[in-house]
Amino acid sequence: MLCFFENTRNCSCAIVHGRYVVRMSELEQLRRLCEQLQQQNAQLTRDNEQLQAKTDGLRKDNEDLQVQLQQSRDELTALIRKIFGRISERYTGDASGQLRFAFDSDSDIEDARAGILQALEEHREQEQKKKQKRRRRGTSELFPDHLPRHEIIIDLNEDEKDGLKRIGEDTTETLHFRRPVLHVVRRIYPKYIRPGEPQAGVFQAQRPPSLISGDRYDTSVATELITAKYAYHLPVYRQEDMFAGSGVHLPRSTLLNILTASAALIQPFIEHLRNAVRTDPCLGTDDTGVCLMLPDTIPGIDPEDPKSKRVHEVIRDAFAEQKKSIRAKMWVYRGLSVPLNIFDFTVSRHRDGPDLFLIDNDYEGTLIGDCYGANTGISMRSCGSVGHAACNAHARRKFEAALDNHERHAKYVLETYMALYDIEDQAKDLNEADRLDLRRRRSKPIWDALGNYVDTQMTNVSVKEKIGEARSYLRNQWQGLVRYLDDGNVPIDNNLSEQLMRQVALGRKMDVRGERPGGLSRGRSDDSGEQCSPQ
Repeated sequence: MLCFFENTRNCSCAIVHGRYVVRMSELEQLRRLCEQLQQQNAQLTRDNEQLQAKTDGLRKDNEDLQVQLQQSRDELTALIRKIFGRISERYTGDASGQLRFAFDSDSDIEDARAGILQALEEHREQEQKKKQKRRRRGTSELFPDHLPRHEIIIDLNEDEKDGLKRIGEDTTETLHFRRPVLHVVRRIYPKYIRPGEPQAGVFQAQRPPSLISGDRYDTSVATELITAKYAYHLPVYRQEDMFAGSGVHLPRSTLLNILTASAALIQPFIEHLRNAVRTDPCLGTDDTGVCLMLPDTIPGIDPEDPKSKRVHEVIRDAFAEQKKSIRAKMWVYRGLSVPLNIFDFTVSRHRDGPDLFLIDNDYEGTLIGDCYGANTGISMRSCGSVGHAACNAHARRKFEAALDNHERHAKYVLETYMALYDIEDQAKDLNEADRLDLRRRRSKPIWDALGNYVDTQMTNVSVKEKIGEARSYLRNQWQGLVRYLDDGNVPIDNNLSEQLMRQVALGRKMDVRGERPGGLSRGRSDDSGEQCSPQ
């Protein structure tokens, strides 16, 4: 039985079906409750999505932090190895790894091992002999024969020698030090006249050219200044004290003027050395930073000086930014067959360095250096006249930095490089043709195997890790790294040139109190009235 009725007073309706009665107002409440539940469910879904997004973000941040932590550990390990590790770059891992590159059979490997053991034994014997020789010499080592000797006889008194017979003597040598002795050379120029001819004037011998007006300082003084400043890294204010200790006070402004005059005087000789080193078909180069203190005014542009425009621009921009100094660069160019090391200064690490030194002087040959753009792009800028050979020591060090965390890949590459360097040890005494033949027979197959390993076994390494950086560097610079396989004159690395930068680095650490290293001395002049100029 179904019955429907309506209560008009309270506008409530009911449906009666058996024992169950449902009011329409309750249905409306249920509908609203369902809507509320749906809204809450949607809000929970949104909250869950936000939490999931935050979780993903935290997971990504955690992965980035893990990578940064690993990078920090790698840098710390590399720093510890740099400070406390071996100075030699030779990898000292298992020698069996490199033997697989050099020999074809097990018997060859065993013969090589026997030879290595024999060489080690001979090396130990030689070291032992050197130690014994040092022990025998002890403190009785004589001073060089070229040093002057002054003999002093220390004898008994005459009454003490009475009745004694001399049977020999004991001799000791004591090294004495005396400060450098300065002396003055006085040149006299007699004057003459022709009697009865006053219009003829005064006759006198022509005076030779002098370093500084007035001929007050000899070139030997300039030589000492240059050697002390650039070879021993003594700033000018310290040399002022050293001269004072030898009995004469020379203000540092005067010393700076002597250095400036020397730079102008020696310039033709320097240009001759530059031209000489550019005759070498293979040059090594490297650069390092130096601090350039800015002058009071912006230097002008000299049409005859190709560097002056770049100097003007860089210092002008630094003045606009109110800088006191800028980061300049010192370059070195080392001849491999021409035994000259040429240092070249630029105001920035710009392409003007190698471009001005090489391209603008019509150089043709190979430049060995790091993979900075000024080096890698020089072939294109020179239209192929200058080729670039990359330094394998740089590539090798990157894998060494990844050794502690990626041992399998890093160890393989380091063992490969050990084999390549062993071949170079065998080739160093050969002529160009034989060296090139040895490289093509022995080194090229090793490079082919290394390239195959990098392309097939190291495809999944992360580019954010040390091993990924090393792999990318090796692959991106492959053509430059293997260039030495096509030229017997090109070395496998640029270590000889890089070592020259230590000379600049030592001078960079000197105390610059009272001096303006690499810049201009401000507002001081020496007693001849000449303004101080660049050191």
